[in-house]
Amino acid sequence: MLIGDVAPARLQSELAGRGIAIDCGAACVRIRSDVPALAQLLRIVYRGYEPSDAKRACDVTVKLRRAPGLRRWLRPQVELLIDGARELEPFPADTPLPLLEWGLNYALATRLTSYLLLHAGVVERGGRAVLLPAMPGAGKSTLTAALALGGFRLLSDEFGVVRFDDARLLPLLRPIALKNESIDVIARLAPEAVIGPRFPKTHKGTVAHLAPAASHVQARHQSAAPALVIFPRFDAAVGVEIEPIPRARAFARLAVNSFNYEVVGPDGFDALGRVVAASACYQLRYGELTRAVQAIGRLLDDAVAPS
Repeated sequence: MLIGDVAPARLQSELAGRGIAIDCGAACVRIRSDVPALAQLLRIVYRGYEPSDAKRACDVTVKLRRAPGLRRWLRPQVELLIDGARELEPFPADTPLPLLEWGLNYALATRLTSYLLLHAGVVERGGRAVLLPAMPGAGKSTLTAALALGGFRLLSDEFGVVRFDDARLLPLLRPIALKNESIDVIARLAPEAVIGPRFPKTHKGTVAHLAPAASHVQARHQSAAPALVIFPRFDAAVGVEIEPIPRARAFARLAVNSFNYEVVGPDGFDALGRVVAASACYQLRYGELTRAVQAIGRLLDDAVAPS
């Protein structure tokens, strides 16, 4: 049974007890919660996942709970415990899903050291991966969502998970966090897309979450070979502009844009070197989303792995 098929009352009961374990591909997360609204939100944005055995070992365990004391009644808040400790500031009680998702990002970024973790969207087509590393505000999530809705398979919106032994990209598949104008852009681009409720007034503005396609969830244990590294930046003043960049510069930018490059040491250096050596590297400025998706498709078709 998929999470989207579980009755809200049953899911709420499981969250309040042992919790539910969700297999995201490269990592498994366990979620516990006493927040009644969370069950229905998970049924929407994690609809295509099967809840795993609650007893299985997970990489991180989080608990979203109503803040104790006066905060339960005066301007109510929710707080997130990661492996039993509160490491993030509480959120307003009507914003449980953004806190859960950002908290899971933080937990995975700081605890998942068995792989090199790059801050990047990742999609694939034909077994070949496209890495989209970018700083916040560059339009990475919007472009990743458009690619995932336009013939590419989504591996992750947030994490480029690189396996040390062969430098292949692994899925770490969770909902895509869309922000502000991007929500309507993606809704217009793909009216059939499942987008959860909007949460206004977060520290990043209005946020809504795009549920991964069921077929992408089913393929979350299928890795992909690196083929393209594209540094995107949204610029409303241009259509699509693409510029090749040297691999040495791409390596340096990826290393800076990694969550744990300095932590994993030589293994990370070697894996990142193999990713860059196997990839054509570009800077992309785009103002027209559909054209950007088409351009990336052509670049992937033309990319030839170095011998």
